[in-house]
Formats: sequence, C-alpha cells, structure tokens
Amino acid sequence: MSRRHALAAATGLAAAAVLPSAGTSRAAAATYPNPVIWQDFADIDIIRVGDTYYASASTMHYSPGAPVLRSYDLVNWEIAGHSVPVLDFGAKYDLNGARGYVRGIWASSLAYRPSNRTFYWLGQIDFARTYVYTATAVEGPWNRLTTISTPYYDAGLLVDSDDTLYVAYGNTTISVAQLSPDGRSQVRTQEVFRTPSSVGTLEGSRFYKINGQYYIFLTRPANGQYILKSSSGPFGPYTMRQVLLDLRGPIPGGGVPHQGGLVQTQSGAWYYMAFVDAYPGGRMPALAPVTWTSDGWPVVQLVNGAWGASYPSPVVPPPPRQVTPLTGVDTFDGTVLKPRWEWNHNPDNSKWSVNNGLTLGTATVTGDLYWARNTLTHRIQGPTSTATVQLDHSAMRDGDRAGLALLRDSSAWIGLKRDGGATRVVMVNGLTMDTNWNTTGTGTEAASAPASGGRIWLRATADIRPGSPRTGTFSYSTDGTTFTRLGPAASLGNDWRFFMGYRFALFNHATQALGGAVRVARFELSTP
Repeated sequence: MSRRHALAAATGLAAAAVLPSAGTSRAAAATYPNPVIWQDFADIDIIRVGDTYYASASTMHYSPGAPVLRSYDLVNWEIAGHSVPVLDFGAKYDLNGARGYVRGIWASSLAYRPSNRTFYWLGQIDFARTYVYTATAVEGPWNRLTTISTPYYDAGLLVDSDDTLYVAYGNTTISVAQLSPDGRSQVRTQEVFRTPSSVGTLEGSRFYKINGQYYIFLTRPANGQYILKSSSGPFGPYTMRQVLLDLRGPIPGGGVPHQGGLVQTQSGAWYYMAFVDAYPGGRMPALAPVTWTSDGWPVVQLVNGAWGASYPSPVVPPPPRQVTPLTGVDTFDGTVLKPRWEWNHNPDNSKWSVNNGLTLGTATVTGDLYWARNTLTHRIQGPTSTATVQLDHSAMRDGDRAGLALLRDSSAWIGLKRDGGATRVVMVNGLTMDTNWNTTGTGTEAASAPASGGRIWLRATADIRPGSPRTGTFSYSTDGTTFTRLGPAASLGNDWRFFMGYRFALFNHATQALGGAVRVARFELSTP
C-alpha cells in the first residue's frame, strides 16, 4: 500500500450548524440507489449553500481540473464548472518535454464563505505549494487568489463561525493552519494529531465545526474512515474515533466506501458522501445517511451490516429545475465546450474550436497517443455504456490518426488512419504505460477496413463493473444506423495505481506533419 499512501489521497457545513439528535430524519417515499453517481468522481468534498449542494473531485492530469458538481437533492447531479481553469503548474501539464500523468489535482477542498459570498478551492500541487482559487459562482470565472508555500496535502478548508479560515491537512501527522483574513497567506500552522501505529495511515482531511466542536474527518486508504474531535478549538487537542472499517460497499466487486465528506440538509438530516473503488471505471460516489451519538460522534446508517445499495431519498424542497444529465447527446452547439469534457493535459487552444460542432486540428506530431495534445475526454457511465461519435474526416492529411479511444494506462481505439492518400478505419490495441507512466507500447493494429467518403460513425462500448477483467468493444458505421464490429475485445485493466478510471477520448494527432483536422458533429453517451 506504500504507493497508495504516497499518491492517493472540505469544508461544507454551515459553521454554526446545530447538532441533530440521534434519531433519523423522516423518510421520503422514494428511494435512491448507490452509487448515486456511477462516474469517476473521487475524493469528494461536499457542501450546501442555501438549497443547493456542491461537490468537488480529483482530476489528476485532466484539464480543466477540480470539477464542481451541483445538486438540489443529493441524488441527481450535474457538472457545473471547474475550479482550476488550466493546469498552469509547469510545462509537463502541457505535454511539453514532460508529462503530468497521475500528478496535478489530487484530493482538495471546496468551501463557501458567506461573508463575501465567495467559493474557495484549495489544493496542493506536486508536494511543492498550495493554490487557492475563488469564484462568486461555481460556473466561474474562477481566478487564482494566491499561492502558499506550504503544500497542504489532502486539505480540508474550514470557514469558522467568526469567518477565520483554517486548513486541516497531512498524511499520518495531521496539522492545522490558520490563514490570513484575506485567505492569501499562512498565519500559523501546528501539528494537532499523530496517527497511532495501530491505525496506520490517515489522510484526506475534511474540516468541520458542528455545535461548537471541531471535527477532522479522515480516511484510512482504502478501507476505513476515522474522525477527530476537539472541544478546545481548531488546534486541539483531538480525540479519535473509528467511523467505519472494512465495510461492505454498495457496488458488487467494489471496495469500501471512504474518503468523502459530511453535509447537512435544510431539514437537519446528515449524509456522508464517500467514494467506492470500482476499477476499471474509477471511484464512484456513494451516499449514506448519518446519525449522531448523544456525545457528538457520527454513525453511518447501515443496511444488513453494509453500506446500503439504496436508502430513502433525502427530504428536501422541490428542485427549482432538473439538473443536466451526465449522459445523452452533445452536438457541440454554441462556441464553448460543456463542462462534461476535460482534456488529457492542457490543450493547445489554437488547434481546436467549437462552433456548432467540434473541430480538432492536429496539435502534435507523434506516434504515441499518450504524448498527443488535444485529446478530449469524457467519463464513462457505469456499469456499462456506449459512446457514439459522428466524425467528418475529409480534412485529414497523410500520417494523421483520429478516432475514439478507451483511454487509461492500457488503452485501445477505433478510428481513421490516412496514409498514401487512402483512409482506413482501424482498431488498435496494446497502448500501454508502466507504473512510472512512461509509454511501453504505442499500439498494434488489430483490424481494419476501407473508409470511403468523408464521414463515419465510431462506437465504443465499455463494461466498467469492478471485479474480474472487463472488456471494451468497437464498431463503425457509414450511415449512422448499421454498425459493424471491428477488432477483438480490448481488456480493461483494473489496477488502482493510475487512480483515474477509463474514459472515452476523442483524438486527432499527426505522425508526419501538422495541418490536418477532423470535425465531430455529434457525441452520444448512452446506457442499455
């Protein structure tokens, strides 16, 4: 587990929240299933502002980073924006001489400060320093407020009832920092807790003040959750209690729910949103109700000794509108990408555009997809889903490669190869990385067919249920109706060490010279 402790890895409660009784809130008639989101959103931090819930998640090397999800009922979620507009932390995040795979946006914190009606995102990058971004609306614009020299590892940000900003952070040794009133600098920092050797590693801090008590919510990767409590102020001393350990999760074959946050509904009920390791798809958010003991400790409500596969729905006011589904059709209407999309590393913005369709110009000359800039990714919907892309390839040039991939450290794709003035549709597998994220295989063509005309439909179907090795399959169509299977099934690796799950990815790169382009008219993510 040493690498997970090194790599894997906040606030969200109203500062003056009232401690509820140990009883449960009244149940709604309907129930919700777990996971509440069967897409890859890890290291959740969750808050409520008024009648709206927000959550943030890790995105590693994907750009823009730190997506902000929005919900009105804790069950149905949409992607509203990103707290980190561009990963401007060095050339490696541009695929410029180096690569940032499994770096970038790790467990971070999202908070809201009522005094200035501002959202705060805080996270450390590359163990070097901490960045703070702010916005008055989660859609943005988000702007960098400051850079702090102390790297707050797996941080949780607390806006106290007197408006003071505190940060809980650390791995095994947990510290608390106080920030300046403007949030731009560190005033003091102090170690507040050292994890007993019998527990092991604790990290993933979330920092709360509830009924005058200070709580630091911590994860034991990847099978436990603990909480620290102080009655003497944010700097402790703290006492520790186990919240869960080796608890059966709601996804068959998946892991123990852990590393998330607590949130209180408008009616006073409490919930814990954690993630479940469920590779090859990633880490999926699950939601469970929480009650409290008379002496102020949280208790996760179980179903038959496990995290429930379903619970009564939270009792909340009717939503003001329906959230935007995480699946469905995107015709790239308008002139900006919707927040469901994230690039593999930062894109070259001169080589792509959206104008009622997505144009991807070649941005890199390479034979290695892992080095190719402007690869645009979309999370896969579990347990199984299909992506279908309508692609105009008439402007491709010799040596260009464009298509639809299942992207991770072991990848495969279907797409077009243009060579010697002829275009073929191909299925390629065997794109691989080692555990240092260096390329070990650039792919082998497993099947091909002639591609006439300038338009084609490409399809990838992925089974991302955890457990035994799963597969992805590829097909193509010349009319958008009748699809022909191409190539063998691709095996989807389920090792956790890449952290991010598989994604659908649209790409176009050159192997000879820049200048070619493809146009995506339509993308559809559908489930059976």
